[in-house]
This record gives sequence, C-alpha cells and structure tokens, in this order.
Amino acid sequence: MPRFKYIARSRSGEKVEGTLEANDRRAALLQIERLGHVPVSVAEAGVAAATDPGAQAGKSFFKFERRKPARMRMRQRDVLLLTRELSDLLNSGMTLGNALHTLSRRRTDKAQDHIVTELRDDIVQGASLSDALGKWPDTFSTLYISMVRAGEASGQLAEVLQRLAKHYEKVQEAREKVVMALIYPSIVLIVGLLTMVFTMIFVVPRFSSIFEELGSTLPLPTLILIGMSSFLLRYGWALLLGLLAAGILVRRLLRTPHGRRWWHRAQLRMPLVKHIVTANAFGQFARTLGSLLANGVPVLQAMSIVEDTVGNVIIAEAVRDSRDRVTDGATISGPLAAGKVFPPLLTDMLAVGEETGDISTALTHIANRYDNELDRNVKVFTTVLEPIMILFMAVLVGFVAISMLLAVFDLTSGLKVQ
Repeated sequence: MPRFKYIARSRSGEKVEGTLEANDRRAALLQIERLGHVPVSVAEAGVAAATDPGAQAGKSFFKFERRKPARMRMRQRDVLLLTRELSDLLNSGMTLGNALHTLSRRRTDKAQDHIVTELRDDIVQGASLSDALGKWPDTFSTLYISMVRAGEASGQLAEVLQRLAKHYEKVQEAREKVVMALIYPSIVLIVGLLTMVFTMIFVVPRFSSIFEELGSTLPLPTLILIGMSSFLLRYGWALLLGLLAAGILVRRLLRTPHGRRWWHRAQLRMPLVKHIVTANAFGQFARTLGSLLANGVPVLQAMSIVEDTVGNVIIAEAVRDSRDRVTDGATISGPLAAGKVFPPLLTDMLAVGEETGDISTALTHIANRYDNELDRNVKVFTTVLEPIMILFMAVLVGFVAISMLLAVFDLTSGLKVQ
C-alpha cells in the first residue's frame, strides 16, 4: 500500500507532519481529516514532485495560491448562507479552520468556491478571520468585518455571526419588499408598451392603406395616429438607439457624485417615494448601529460604518455631520436632531435609550418601527401606482381605438350619403 507524507494544521493551529498508508491520495486526505487536522499538502512518499504530476496535484490541493480573479465577489444571498452555515458549524464545536475547510469542499462553480478556499488557507496560515475577510472588500462590507473583529476580541464569534445573519436577512427582506412592489406595475407597463408598438407597426399601417384607397378625409386624431405609425416605421431604429444612448448617459451621470446627490435628493422630494426611501434608510441606520454597538464597536467607528449603509447620500451626510459633533461620552440623539434630517420620533426614542443606558434595545425598537412603516408605505405605493399605470395604458389604447373608429364612422357615413 502506498505511503504518503503530509503537512497539516491541528485544531489549535499548530503545524503537524507525518506519514500514513492509504490506497490513494483521496483516502489519505480522508484519514487526515479523521485525525482532526486540516490538510495543507499531501504527496506520495519517495516520489519526486517534479516528475509526478499526481504528486504535484496532491501538493497543490491545499497550496496557498493567490490567483484572485479581478472583481470576484459573492452575491448577498451567498454571503448570508455562508454566514449562517459558518455560525452553525462553530456552534457545533468545530474549529474555525475545520469549519471553513468543510464549506470549501463544496463545488458550486461560483465565486464562493474560490473565496471560501482562500479564507480557509489564510486561517490555516495563522491570519484572523477579520483580516482574511478584509482581502475581499467587494464581498464583505466594513460592517461585516468590524463585527467579526469585535466577535474575535470578545471570544463570541459564533454569536456575532448569528447576529450578522439575522441583520442581513432583515436587510434583504426590506429590499425584496420594494422590488416586489415594483414587479406588477413594471409588467403592466412593459406589456402595454409592447402592445402599442405592435399596433403601430402591424395594425395601423393596414388600416392606413385602406383609408388611402377610399380617398376620404380623415379626422385629426386618425391623422396623428397614422403619422406616429409612419414615424415609428421609418425612424424606429433611430428612436431605439436614442433611448439606449440616453439610458446609458443617464446611468453614467447618476454614478457621478453630483448626479447621485441630485437623484437622492429628488427621491426625498417625490410623493410616496420619499416615505419608502426614508423608512428604509432610517430602519437600516437603527439596525446597523444597534448591531455594531451591541458587539462592542466604538461609537465613532460605528457611526462611520453606518454612514456607508443607509443607502442615501443626503441621509449619509447627516450621519457624517452628526459623527463629527459626537465625542466619546456624548449622546448621539442630540447631533442627529440638530441635523433636522432624522425625524423627532427617531431621535426621541434614541434619547430614551441613552437615558436608560440601553441604546441597543432602543435602536432595535426603532428598526422594528420603521420596518413596519416600510411595509405600510410600500402597500400605499402599490395601491396608488397600480390604478395610475392601468389608467395610463387605458388612455393610450383608448386613443388608438377611438382614432380608428372615428375614421371608420366617417367612411361609413360617407357611403350612406352616396
């Protein structure tokens, strides 16, 4: 039976070397795992690595390669699942290295495979989880890394990961509420516009040719409709290109600091929309700040992290100004109220929490309160938007139908007179 030399890490992180007998390298890896170690390299004893491709594969099985593809990142759903599973494994008594090794053995053909493997390798080499996460800023936010670092310092990493999972579940739930609210109106609008385009391209030209053969004078609405149809047939491609170019230009402008600031300020002034934006931002603010403070993150650092998570530039500026006025030992509610962006209800509830010495609980109540308000505002938005969209499409379809019927009535009346 072949003998294999191996290098591994023990549960405590110490380097372990040895030899064992196994049928093949896969069996050798399984034996090392049963010993409670994390394999680093496995090679058949007595075979030169340079001349044996199989040995090279065995050695590189856990080799710490740093071939990180550009802009590789995990989706938020995958981050949430990873956080939940890692927390469960740690709570079961498994060490961090073994837990990451267990998760790294999955093959999902996603960025998650590479990132989890890199995290495991960094942990085996002796890095902290927060430092390993910091190498992937596109996947793990400052909030995530800060809470993990606080959990490492307090020795409650599993509990912190549970809180992170709950936090991201709440964030994703709030986002899905807004997206779901826009699905039905979007479907109505898209189907209506496609119907109009089909009518203009295929239906109206046939009626137009019939009207020309009859040679009668057409009503003004019918002439407008035929003109719109002719324009779409001749210059539809140019109109489509223009719309695409305008969309790309607007998107680029909104990504600039000035464009983003203008758009976010406009959101806070739109009827109905402003209530959804503010409820989501204030709920996110309270939930994030409460999670950070509950895990021992300093106030100023927590405020800095929250600034990047509220999702609106104007509200983020109010948080930044408040942070500049907050000093260690001072209240948070006072500077927030002075900015006149946060509502009195939020600052008053926060002030009560500061007086009782339980800010985290007060922020949790604030987050729940604005989550409920977000639900209510989304329902109001959809209730108002749906009939508006239906009325808009009814006006367009009605214009087409009336324009065609007026021409038909004129023609039939002319035939009767003759």
